[in-house]
Amino acid sequence: MKKPLIILTGPTAVGKTELSIALAKMVQGSIISADSMQVYRHMDIGSAKITEAEMQGIMHYLVDILDPQEEFHVVRFQEYAKRAMEQIYQEGRIPIVVGGTGFYIQALLYDIDFTEEQDNFKIRKELEQYARENGAHALHRMLAQADPEAAASIHENNVKRVVRALEFYRLSGKKISEHNETERQRKSPYQYAYFVLNDNRDLLYERINRRVDRMLEEGLEEEVRRLQEMGFQKNMVSMQGLGYKEMLDYLEGSCSLDEAVYRIKRDTRHFAKRQLTWFRRERDVIWIEKGTFQYDAQKILSYMRERLIEKNLI
Repeated sequence: MKKPLIILTGPTAVGKTELSIALAKMVQGSIISADSMQVYRHMDIGSAKITEAEMQGIMHYLVDILDPQEEFHVVRFQEYAKRAMEQIYQEGRIPIVVGGTGFYIQALLYDIDFTEEQDNFKIRKELEQYARENGAHALHRMLAQADPEAAASIHENNVKRVVRALEFYRLSGKKISEHNETERQRKSPYQYAYFVLNDNRDLLYERINRRVDRMLEEGLEEEVRRLQEMGFQKNMVSMQGLGYKEMLDYLEGSCSLDEAVYRIKRDTRHFAKRQLTWFRRERDVIWIEKGTFQYDAQKILSYMRERLIEKNLI
């Protein structure tokens, strides 16, 4: 018998957090965060981190477990998430993976093996140095020549993933886009349901803009200033997160506050669009369009329950 696994994902700001709590209560589940930013301590406002009150007593894993100077990547996520799943299974509960990082979800769901991808520190440092000296755009152009498909799916500002794709190409001579497509055909070792929550694009973008305004009201500038004072710098993976890098530019005097806020909103909208592109490529996905259910949480939960029963998960 395959072990059960529920996934609840969707674009940023669509409303995953609230729904995930109701879902966890309904199925006796515990939540594993698939978010590349909520894993960091001291980074609460810019990551829209779930609060203890919002958790409503539901156990959450992979939230607040690393300091900002530590690097978090897909291999580490996979390792921590599997460990959390074992504990959840031992407690007789169902793991619910919640978050918007599609690559992390795919790696866990299909148990992708990264051991063949030997890290090459020298190549990575060389590529990172090239990006620092020539800019993210020049590095992305290099990827576009080597692997156009990968370049189309990775934003040039995501230097970490651009470097990883180029590193893979140099080490293996293969395109990471082709490798990922092969991995996507793997069978999952879990009995799973993969839910993607979505909304009308204009409403989603409106929610994103409101969320950014709320972050500023709650003290995003002060949070980033405090991180700066603690010694966390722009070149750290954590500080490249949406909202943080733009606010750092403002604090360092390279743009105005209005410009920083404009960029956060614009880049978050672009990020949501890329997330949806990723989820549309995934197999066996159950789409939940909020408007179809008249934005009624109970109707959405009832629908999810029916799908979970169909898949013998509850």
